[in-house]
Amino acid sequence: MAGIDLTASSTPPKRDWLYVYVLSGIVLGAVFGYLDPHGAEAMKPLGDVFVRAIKMLIAPIVFTAVASGIASAGDLKKVGRVGLKALVYFEVMTTVALLIGLVVVHVLQPGAGIHADPSTMDTTQLTATTHGREAQTFVEHLVGIVPESFLGAFVGGEVLPVLFLACLFGGALAGMGERGKPALAAIDQIGFVFFRVLGIVMRAAPFGAFGAMAYTVGHFGIASLGNLAKLMAGFYVTSALFVLLGLGTVCAIVGVRLTSLLRYLKDELLIVLGTSSSESVLPRLMDKLTALGCSPEVVRLVIPTGYSFNLDGTSIYLTMAAIFVAQALDVELTIGEELALLAVLLLTSKGAAAVSGGGFVTLAATLQSTGTIPVAGLSLLLGVDRFMSEARALTNMVGNAVATLAVARWEGQLDLDTARRMLGDGPPLPSSATDTTTPPPGAGEGAS
Repeated sequence: MAGIDLTASSTPPKRDWLYVYVLSGIVLGAVFGYLDPHGAEAMKPLGDVFVRAIKMLIAPIVFTAVASGIASAGDLKKVGRVGLKALVYFEVMTTVALLIGLVVVHVLQPGAGIHADPSTMDTTQLTATTHGREAQTFVEHLVGIVPESFLGAFVGGEVLPVLFLACLFGGALAGMGERGKPALAAIDQIGFVFFRVLGIVMRAAPFGAFGAMAYTVGHFGIASLGNLAKLMAGFYVTSALFVLLGLGTVCAIVGVRLTSLLRYLKDELLIVLGTSSSESVLPRLMDKLTALGCSPEVVRLVIPTGYSFNLDGTSIYLTMAAIFVAQALDVELTIGEELALLAVLLLTSKGAAAVSGGGFVTLAATLQSTGTIPVAGLSLLLGVDRFMSEARALTNMVGNAVATLAVARWEGQLDLDTARRMLGDGPPLPSSATDTTTPPPGAGEGAS
């Protein structure tokens, strides 16, 4: 079958040891930040440059992967069916995440008793963090999905316009039949080159993790958490419960163990922990899920789309942070206002950047849109947002991995025998338990 070879694209040298190097970078960064806070702050560019390098490659990688996946599938009805199932799953899980965050923040009441006055807050740093972005209406958000030019989709730093363009491009190629094969082959080769470049960049992951962790500990420190520790602890616990209970249930339905999946993805989890960016492992995650038995076509569609539409960790953060600010500023929200806030969050959480700080910018835009909670109150979160970004990114990554397995199983494009064998979940299932799996490559529809 035509398409980018996801099983051999972005594997850096000594891949089995990368997680050791990243973990070492995290530990050394934390120690350095504790021993020499001032010097550690100077390490910030290391983390920033690494994340910028990842962001530089995400748009072309998403474009080539999605366009190739749609074009090589051939059957546009099949592509539409997979896409619809993925969107249904995304919407259900992000809604659950938003509701869980809302319930937990009301139970913990982390902002109660702060009694902050938004009129006295310095919003200079807040403006710098959000880059002065204005709020968007629903119509403006939809219009923004369509780029003003072909190249414009790749320079704005947003994933949704790239996805829109990739879907059109892939659909056009799929409809061209034989005439579209040369263009498809060219996209495959270009995509392969970008994956190889990503593999080179990933060699710097330990340095990026060191710089990011050193800056975080050196700049903020444990003492700076203060009254916000309760919010941060609550968010981490909530994210962990969502992964273990929510995503664990989905894994059980699929037929695999969540703990085995987390062990299988340990390299990627540590890279995300160090960089606070789930985008930093996008190609590696696609590689591993393909090797796990998911159809390459499903992987190419679900993973890139999920990085815009299925940000579970960001969804939990958005509701907890928004209600925390309201509690801290003594803003009483009615049930109707909270439901309206959730409705807006369902929109703004789609397309939120999956890089460090993306959730904070999205939250600022949401509060500007609703007008019920003063945006100045976000200044209270500046000191701990960086600490919570790791949990956001980790939850987002695991959520998209589970989503791919779920959609692949739902579509009948998951080789469950391979998945269970790769995860070490026991012997292959009997044939009666694998009716919905995909036959080996070369033995079914769409195989070359």
